[in-house]
Amino acid sequence: MRQTWTFVIFGAFSVLLLTGSALSAEALAQKIDAVLFAKPPSQAEDAEFLRRVWFDFDGGIPTADEARAFLADKTADKRTKLIDKLISAPRFAVRMADAFHVMLMERRGDNEAWKAWLVESFKTNKPWDAMVREMLAPDFLDEKQRGAGYFITRRLEKVGQQDTDYPGLTRDVGRMFMGIDLQCCQCHRHLSVSDYKQIDFSGLYSVFQNLKLQPADDKHKTPWLSEGLIAAKYEFVSVLTDKKAQTAPRIPFGEEVMIPVSTGDDAWLVKPDRKTKEVGQPKFSPLREIAQRVPAPENALFAKNIANRVWFLFIGKGIVEPLDLHHTENPPAHPELLDLLAKELAAHHFDLRWLIREIALTQTYQRSGAHQRHLTAEQQLRAFLIATVERERLEKNPKPDVKVDALKYNLADFEKAFAAALANPAKEPELAANPSLRSALFLRNSDHVQWALKPRTGNLIDRLARQTDPVEDLYLTVLTRLPDAEEKAQLKSWIAAHADDKSKALGDFAWALLSSTEFFVNH
Repeated sequence: MRQTWTFVIFGAFSVLLLTGSALSAEALAQKIDAVLFAKPPSQAEDAEFLRRVWFDFDGGIPTADEARAFLADKTADKRTKLIDKLISAPRFAVRMADAFHVMLMERRGDNEAWKAWLVESFKTNKPWDAMVREMLAPDFLDEKQRGAGYFITRRLEKVGQQDTDYPGLTRDVGRMFMGIDLQCCQCHRHLSVSDYKQIDFSGLYSVFQNLKLQPADDKHKTPWLSEGLIAAKYEFVSVLTDKKAQTAPRIPFGEEVMIPVSTGDDAWLVKPDRKTKEVGQPKFSPLREIAQRVPAPENALFAKNIANRVWFLFIGKGIVEPLDLHHTENPPAHPELLDLLAKELAAHHFDLRWLIREIALTQTYQRSGAHQRHLTAEQQLRAFLIATVERERLEKNPKPDVKVDALKYNLADFEKAFAAALANPAKEPELAANPSLRSALFLRNSDHVQWALKPRTGNLIDRLARQTDPVEDLYLTVLTRLPDAEEKAQLKSWIAAHADDKSKALGDFAWALLSSTEFFVNH
C-alpha cells in the first residue's frame, strides 16, 4: 500500500509534469468547464455575478453607483473587464492577504509585519512556492522577509506553563502546505488513515523541535528562530507497539535529508559564544532543507493542496474535503479536475493570480445557483460599512470620542467588534458559516450596528431620507440588486406608515436587510 500511495502522489504527478511542458494553448478556464460540464450551465444574473466577484476580489460590495453602471453596461465582455479591473486594483492584494491570513493562521492573532508581508506578496504576485519557502525558513535579517516568520514564531510562543507546541507546528505545516493532517501520527501510526505513518510526522518534527524562539533584538526587529545542531537521526517509538525507529529530517512521503558528518567548530557557520550571547548558526540547516523540499514541483501534494484551497476559496467547496485530508481513502470528488489545476499551476510557476483569474472566467464560477459561501468577519464588516457609508468617517477618526456622535468609533473599534461576534474561534479552520447566538445578539443589539444606522451627514440613512423614492437606492446599496414589485410596495407602505419619522423608518428597514441571510452570503 505504501508504494502504491507514493506512486499515486508522486509518480502520476511526475507524468503530468512531463506533459505540462506541452500544455495546449486552450485556456485553463475552458478546460475546467470541459471537464465539469457536457453542456454549459445556466449563468448567474448580472447582479448575482457582480456581488459574488466583488466579495471575492475586493472583499466587500460595490456601491449603488458601481452596481448601476455594471447593470446598465450592455457590452458582451463586461464580466471579463470587471474581473481584470478588480484583480488589478490595490484592494485585491489586501483581500487576498485577509483570506490567506484567516486560512493560514486560523485566528491565532494579528501581526503588522506578517500582514504587510502578505499584502506585498500578493501585490507583487510572488509565486506561492516562494511564499512558502519564506514562511518556512525566513531570513529574519531581511526586512522584506521577516514578517513571513510569524507563521512559525506565533505557533512556538509558549502559553503559560505548557510545553512549546512543536507537535502543533509540525501538524500545521503538513495541513497548510501538503493537505495532510498527521496529528495522530505523533505517537503511533494513524488509526484511520493507512497512508499516514509515524515516520512522516517524525521526519518533520525532527526539524521543528530543533528550533528555539528568540526575542526581538537590535539585529532582529521581530521574534526570530535559531537552530541547534543535528548530528544524528531522530529516534521515536510507537506507543502502540513499542517498536523503535529513527529518521533523518524529511518531508512526508519524501526521502531523508542526509545529515553531514561534522563535529566541533567544523559544524558551525557562526560559533555560539556565551560572552557575546551569540546563539550560533550551524552549517547544516534542516529548516532550509525542508523549506526547499516542501514547495518543490516534484512534491505533488504541494501543488494539489494549494489548487484545492484556491478552488475552495472561490467556488465554496473543496475538490478534496476536509481540505487537509488528502489520502487514498478520501479521493478527490473530481480527480481529473484536481490533477488539471495542480498540473497547470505548477507549469505556471505557482502563479496564484493567474489561477484565480482563470477560475473566475469559468462558466463554473459564473453559473447560477452556485454554492453559497461563508463570508469572513472581515468581508462582512467591509460590506456593512460600504452599505451604511460609514467606512470613510471611521477611517479618518484616529481617536474615538464618546461625547461626539460622529467621532464615537473608529475603524479599529468596528474591526474588533465584528471579529469578536462573527469570526470563528481561534485555532479552528474557518470553512463554513457558523451562526451563533452571539452573532445574532450582536446584529440585534450592538451599539456599533445601531450607531451606523442613525442619520449622519453623508451616510446611507441621511442620503435615503432626502429622496422621494429611496427604494431602488436602498436595495442596490445593501443587496446589489433591484427590488421586485412586492419589495417596492412593502417599503413604500412602511415609509408611509411611519411618515412622522422617515429617517428612523428607513434605518429600521435597512437594519432588516443588513441582518438578513441574503446580506451575509455571496449569492
